[in-house]
This record gives sequence, structure tokens and C-alpha cells, in this order.
Amino acid sequence: MTKDVIALTPKMPDTWALLAGLYAGGPGLSVDTGHDGAVVQLCAADGRPLVSLEAPLLVQVPGEAERLLGGQVTSPEGPFWWTEARASTAAPEAERLAGSVAGRLTTLLGGTAWPPGAASTEVVPVAEDAEVSARPAAGGAHPTVDVLTESTAVVMCDRPVIALTAWLSHILRAAVESRRALQIVTPPGVRLSLPLRTALTGAPNRWVVKDPDCGYYDGLSGAVLRWQDGTFAPARDASGQAVVAEAFSAPALTSERQLIVAFRTVHNADENLVLGRALSAAWEALTGAAPSGWGTAEPINLPWSARKLTDLARDRAPESTQLLAVGDPARPALAGLRVTRVERGVAADATLTLGYGADEAPPLDAVEPLARTLAGSHGLTHMLVSLRRGRRDLAVPAHFEAPPIPVSYTLGAEGVRAAGLAHAQRPPLSLRPVQLGPDAGLALYYPLGDGTDAGTWPMLEKLTTHLEGPRA
Repeated sequence: MTKDVIALTPKMPDTWALLAGLYAGGPGLSVDTGHDGAVVQLCAADGRPLVSLEAPLLVQVPGEAERLLGGQVTSPEGPFWWTEARASTAAPEAERLAGSVAGRLTTLLGGTAWPPGAASTEVVPVAEDAEVSARPAAGGAHPTVDVLTESTAVVMCDRPVIALTAWLSHILRAAVESRRALQIVTPPGVRLSLPLRTALTGAPNRWVVKDPDCGYYDGLSGAVLRWQDGTFAPARDASGQAVVAEAFSAPALTSERQLIVAFRTVHNADENLVLGRALSAAWEALTGAAPSGWGTAEPINLPWSARKLTDLARDRAPESTQLLAVGDPARPALAGLRVTRVERGVAADATLTLGYGADEAPPLDAVEPLARTLAGSHGLTHMLVSLRRGRRDLAVPAHFEAPPIPVSYTLGAEGVRAAGLAHAQRPPLSLRPVQLGPDAGLALYYPLGDGTDAGTWPMLEKLTTHLEGPRA
């Protein structure tokens, strides 16, 4: 399992600071680069990779270090540079070497390092090991892939929160392109960030959790896992059924909740298009403030700018663009935004998740006005709002969490026209929709409940089946 040491510095690590860090093992080590210079690898004289140093990232969004690294770290005031050193466990000296690299950076540039106590400035001698030979990155694998087989790329991590970092995003893309699964192995007690949990959804990708009782289990499904034919796969009982780990099925109870707002907007593809305004409107309606930052990976590093994220999506067109957004740390909120070209123009699919403590009430009374705003001004096609029990900080634990419960569904004007107004206004349920907007662009808001009764799932199914009936 690799060990990560992260330097958080108020100044950019320049060439001289990086050289000082790379001399942490003395002059006997060699340096290699990969992925267009985004990764610098410190290697032993016999070729063994010891430490991989990621390109420094300027983080201009408050609260990201604390969100991802926990309360043990305090980031520098204002914008700061995030530099990761990942140590391989193939050599016992590698973890101390990564700590020395990070310690030299913080000594020269100021700031702090995570985990506490890992940083130093000592020279770490590395013994030659004749029994170990250099292992090239097979198939173009990222140097921080720990195990690479014909079917699977395995990455071993140990942090408070495993996030969708740039290097992990690269590994995921490479795994997809090579038709491999990405499987992330962690010790117990680790959590995933919400964006990474979304990225790992669905087999063959897995979150593999070490467990003293069963060995390994899937942190998202609970299935007990075994290493079989070069991949982690579910263990089966005598009847051929998957076995659920006890650690997964016995969660700690929580009174904290998460409000989930998922919606699609469609826009004309012209030079005046600015994406992200609908997401910002939802954020302001539910929190009273706009998003704090956006980016393509974690830590989310750029100050919120709808125009700049639009420029990125335009540069990547016609390929789709996946973006992330984060809010003020005082009100935990994360969103994923996927931008794609569709026949009518440009579609933006957003999922905004907000966290609330046991003594905080989710703003359900703001949902209908939000639906009215999105339908009237932002090209809303549909919106589903739901509520679930889950951590306020939005991190994903390795135990069972109940699914969200629907609160409301909104059908935009185009959907109403396709279904027929009379038909859409009379669902086979004991509810009547609320009309939003003028007759020419009428949208319908369907209140389903307060997020406490799981019986609203059948109601939602009946509703969507009814609305799709005429089109089907």
C-alpha cells in the first residue's frame, strides 16, 4: 500500500525547491518523469520506483484541505499549493523518503504537511536490493498503480477521505481505455469523497475494504471479496450466492441528512451560452450563496466562474465534460455537472448534494420556488429532489446507507407538451401538480412527500410511467 505525504505551501514549489526535495535520498537516486512531466518519480539505483511526486496544484477554494484531509491539518491562509508525494511500500525507506521530500518543501516555502509528524529534512539512505528489479509501467499505467493485471488496475490508498484526484482520474480513464477495472484498496475506517463514489459506481470498478473478520469486502455493496484470477471478485457460499460482510451490514445510526437535487437543463448552442447558471441558481436558492469553487478533480481548486467552466466545455466539445463544484465549508455542498451535446443543443446534467446536521432542517420549502426559477429561466427539462440519512460532511462510509427518498418531481415545459397538458395534470395518484409559469411554457411540479416515507418510490414510478405513456 502506498503512503501519501502532502505538502501545503503558500508559495509555489519552484525548480530549486523541487530539486532540494528530490535530494532527500542523497545523490545516489535517479529521477524519471512521466505523463507529460506531470509526475516525477524518484528511483533507487537499481531502478525501483520509490516516490512519485505529482505536479503542484494551486488551490484557491477555502476548506478543501480540511474536507479531504480531516481536522488534523490546517491549510495556509489564502490560496496555497498542494503537492503530493506518494511512497511505494516496495522499499521500507520510501515512506520516510516521501516525508523528507515534503518536509524540505515546507521548510523552504512555509506551510504544513499531512499527515502530522511525517515531514522531516533528513537524508534517507536507500539500500540496494539485488532481488528486486525495476518494473516498467505496463501498458502505459500510471506510476502509482500498485498492481496491474490483464483485467484490473489496483490502487492502494490510506487517507481519511479518498478523493477523485487528478492522478486517480487519469488512472480511471486509462483503465476504461484498456478495458480494465479500477479497484481501490483501503484499510477500514477510510471514506470516499462523493465524486469518487459516483465515478466508481457499477462493476467492475470496486472499493475494496480490508476487514479483520472476512478479509476484504466491497465498501459500496458489502459483498465479501476474494482475489481471483487477477481481480477482486465476490466470494460465494455453498448455494452460489454472494456473502455480505458483517462490517457493512451493521452501520452506525445517524440523524444527519443529505438533500439531493438532480436536474437537467438544455440550452441553445450559440456564442451567448453560459453554463453553470442553473447550478448557481440552485445553490443560492438552497444555501443563500453561490458555489465557492469548481474544477475537474479534487481538491477542487478554482474560484467559481460560470464563464470559465463554459470556456472549458466549449474547448472540449463535441466531447462531453465532467465538472465538480463545491460550496462554503459552513454548509457542506458538492455537485457534479456533466455537459453533453444533444440534438437540441447543449444539455447540462447536475446533481447537487447538501449536508445537514441533526439539529438542521433541510430547506424543503425552497424546492418549489427553485423549480419555478429553473423552469422559467434556465431551460429545465426535469428535476428530482430526494432526502436521505447520511453524513453531513457528504463523505461515503464503507457500510450500508439507506437510499434517498423522493420529495418532489418537476417536469419542464417540453416534457409537459410531449405528454400533453391534460394527461400530465392527472396522474394516477392522490396528488395534483402545481403549475409553474405561463400557459405557453407551462411546467408542472409534483410534491411527493417530506422525504421520510419510502412509499413515495412507488408513487414516483407510477408518475414517471404515466408521463412517459403518451411518448412511449
